Amino acid sequence: EESIREFVTRHLGAETFERVIDPFVSGVYAGDPDELAMRAALKKIHRLEGLGDLGPGLVSGAINRFKEIDAEKKNNPPDPEWPTYKSGELGSFRRGLQTLPLAVAEYLTPSRVATSHTLTKLEKAEDGRFLATFDTPDGVKTVLAKSVSMTSPTAATSKIASPLVPAAADLSKIYSPPVASVTIAYPKSAFKELPGGTASKPLRGFGHLLPRKMGIRSLGTIWSSSLFPGRAPKGWELLLTYIGGARDKSIADMTESDIVKAVNDDNRRVLLKPGAADGKLLGCRVWPVAIPQYRRGHLEILEALERDEAKVPGLYLGGNYRTGVAFGDCVGFGVEEAKKIA
Repeated sequence: EESIREFVTRHLGAETFERVIDPFVSGVYAGDPDELAMRAALKKIHRLEGLGDLGPGLVSGAINRFKEIDAEKKNNPPDPEWPTYKSGELGSFRRGLQTLPLAVAEYLTPSRVATSHTLTKLEKAEDGRFLATFDTPDGVKTVLAKSVSMTSPTAATSKIASPLVPAAADLSKIYSPPVASVTIAYPKSAFKELPGGTASKPLRGFGHLLPRKMGIRSLGTIWSSSLFPGRAPKGWELLLTYIGGARDKSIADMTESDIVKAVNDDNRRVLLKPGAADGKLLGCRVWPVAIPQYRRGHLEILEALERDEAKVPGLYLGGNYRTGVAFGDCVGFGVEEAKKIA
């Protein structure tokens, strides 16, 4: 099974891998391209190899994929009531992605949404329904349900679901490295002259990803105030930087101040003028178990899971280890799962 490095180097060469794909893999998976399986982690690109009319080349496959996309848009046009947007254009909510789950909770009402409940056991009741046991602030509670959907991380799903779905035990083999996110604001005057930038708007674009060969520790930075309005006050720019991952596991053992210093130092090397003042720290969070790695053997784990899951009607196992790690992929999977449950 080819790794991402092997596949990309075979098709596009070592330089393209190092300058384009390596930083992309760091940004999406915080992963190691020598460990990630191409057909699992980047399946849409892997598919291009067999899609073309002129052999296994990626360019011919990409041309046919564009034709497929055009046909899909014609056959499944968007709802005319949806907001219009340009293809590839990014969007968010004014108050961040928390808006979506908060709106769902409001729609369902508090009587149907329980937080601070830890699922400790899932079993079949005598009547065929599922019996879920929770640790709650008010003690142990049990819930009977016709259907159960679990979108917990792999370690939790492996422990809870494996008595009913034996193949779920292998979810514990899916590694998720530590990743930290650091949000810092800097004065506009602190930035270097960057491509497309001006004194009043030094940042223009999505952000930057960093090839590992540059020797910079951060994985990449989202230029939040360039992407979305209202993210920073006048005279300031807001940056969200990710650091850590499968090739920098020691991030989990660092103090918050050391992580922030590492990110600030990297921002100085990439974006800021020499001698620029320190920015304002707005947040630092470490996820000890962050993004699941689609390594060799990942698809075999999912295939076995699907076979065993089919033997337990009413139990639905999901999450970014199965759907793809992108936000849109997770939402799309959720929509389709909801149709099955309904």
